[in-house]
Amino acid sequence: MTTKAMITTHPNPTDNLDADKLTAAIDSALACAQSCTACADACLAEDMVAELRDCIRRNLDCADICASTAAVLSRRTGSNLTTVKAQLEACRIACAACAEECESHAEMHEHCRVCAEACRRCEQACADLLTVIA
Repeated sequence: MTTKAMITTHPNPTDNLDADKLTAAIDSALACAQSCTACADACLAEDMVAELRDCIRRNLDCADICASTAAVLSRRTGSNLTTVKAQLEACRIACAACAEECESHAEMHEHCRVCAEACRRCEQACADLLTVIA
């Protein structure tokens, strides 16, 4: 609710981007960043931490990219749509890679299942916003 209020009350509509898709992308990126950070931490607490190194790395990369994406999308003044598209594509790719890795551990680790779902939601939200920008 707060994200949409901030987007819709901003004096610069930024190339008439769909506020619902923009809000969904921001909110899902923030949720994904949190899920990935928590999943990486949970992986570090597992006894088989050595086998989860790739998962931890993808979690941390995805968390950073998602947080950056939310910040870029939240800035409406002087937006550069070329940069926004590149950031969304990077986020979509990072989320897909992280989801794939977490899905491979989902049967054994519930935190990986939850994280994979958050990544897939963010991946889709980025793709949806890209379709209205392109």
